[in-house]
Amino acid sequence: MPKRARITAFALIASAALLTTSACTGQSSSGADDDASKETTLNFWHAWSAPAEVKAVKSLIAGFEKAHPNIHVNVVGNMTDDKINQALRAGGSKAPDVISSFTTNAVGKFCSSGALVDLNPYFEKSGIDPAKTFPTAMNEYTQFEGNRCTAPLLGDAYGLYYNKTAFEKAGISSPPKTWSEFEADAKKLTIAQGDSYKQLGFMPNYHGWETTTEHYMGQFSPTYFDKSGKSTVATDPAVSSSFTLQKKLVDELGGYQKLEKYRTKLGDEWGPKHPFHTGQVAMQLDGEWRLGMALEAKPDFEIGVAPLPVPDDQADQYGKGYITGTITGIAATSKKQNAAWELVKYITTDTDAVVNFSNAIHNVPSTLAALKSPKLKYDPRFKTFLEIAANPNSTTSPASLNGGVYLHTIQDLGYEYESGKTKDLKAGLAAAAKQIDTDIAQAK
Repeated sequence: MPKRARITAFALIASAALLTTSACTGQSSSGADDDASKETTLNFWHAWSAPAEVKAVKSLIAGFEKAHPNIHVNVVGNMTDDKINQALRAGGSKAPDVISSFTTNAVGKFCSSGALVDLNPYFEKSGIDPAKTFPTAMNEYTQFEGNRCTAPLLGDAYGLYYNKTAFEKAGISSPPKTWSEFEADAKKLTIAQGDSYKQLGFMPNYHGWETTTEHYMGQFSPTYFDKSGKSTVATDPAVSSSFTLQKKLVDELGGYQKLEKYRTKLGDEWGPKHPFHTGQVAMQLDGEWRLGMALEAKPDFEIGVAPLPVPDDQADQYGKGYITGTITGIAATSKKQNAAWELVKYITTDTDAVVNFSNAIHNVPSTLAALKSPKLKYDPRFKTFLEIAANPNSTTSPASLNGGVYLHTIQDLGYEYESGKTKDLKAGLAAAAKQIDTDIAQAK
């Protein structure tokens, strides 16, 4: 979903700051004595805004109301995290009973602040095992320190898009499976033109399109934190290996300055002139939504889709990828939590509901059953993302007490390192780890 991908680290920090003040929201047990079999009306706030997406949400809710004729749902769309957070703090009859957000990195604060109720008792009472219901990564990013205050509502999986025509011209018969193969292909696909490029094999810079530090790092399976909650970015070899690989790509494909000069002249991420659509970049790290956008642009080449390559020493895990997605939860201020659970349960665990929503939104289904449903409708290439989502080795960014602040710190180091401003990676990672620990300590 393009809109979710637009959320910047700054927005994540803003969300974390707002949620920090939400501890007064109330405990997760408040108001949970309503009778879900009685006539009632729920307020459901979501962030979707595109006409097709809004229509899909209405259809999803219509299905719920048909299954639960006594529960009516007032749907409010295009709600930003800021507005949702303010409403969760304030409560009241017009506040949301159920919310959905694109910001998975805010789960830690949602859970620790008490803004959303712990769903574990509800899953248990309904006889639903989240670990057997949701893909591994989605099951992970919807909880924090044992508190499952959110549930996944469709997801995004990241893979590799490649220009099959360019591959054939370069004599490459199949997409790369390891990073060394990827490096070789990226160089072979790069065609110089004066002091610029006629075609760039891959744009490695962190300011590129979806080439963030966490998306690169996802293929290396980093830990980010140890059991005590301390940052491991200075000691986890997955982190340093990811930084080293990206910097090597930057240097071998022309250097930071040359790449940045080329990048700034290319089309934006969300328009038809995206450089992958135009053939100016031959390989692209991106989410499942890119396929539809690329096909709509009607490129003059055949689009290939594959999982992102993995480190050479993890070749047996080829097929994994980075996973994120939309989350949903019940407001702690709601006086209709049992009825709200019926809505959350339906939109997150009813297989047909999840499949139909996925077909309409064109995001990855968020249950293992839905991922295998014969009712899914998609371009054959989309299956790659379904397999990435279902792969138990796929990764995500773990929830943190202060949201996505730690990812912002890592990304900042990435900018400094790729540009050459920071030359000592080991020292840079040590400083980043210290900053991450300090930020989390201050958030407590």
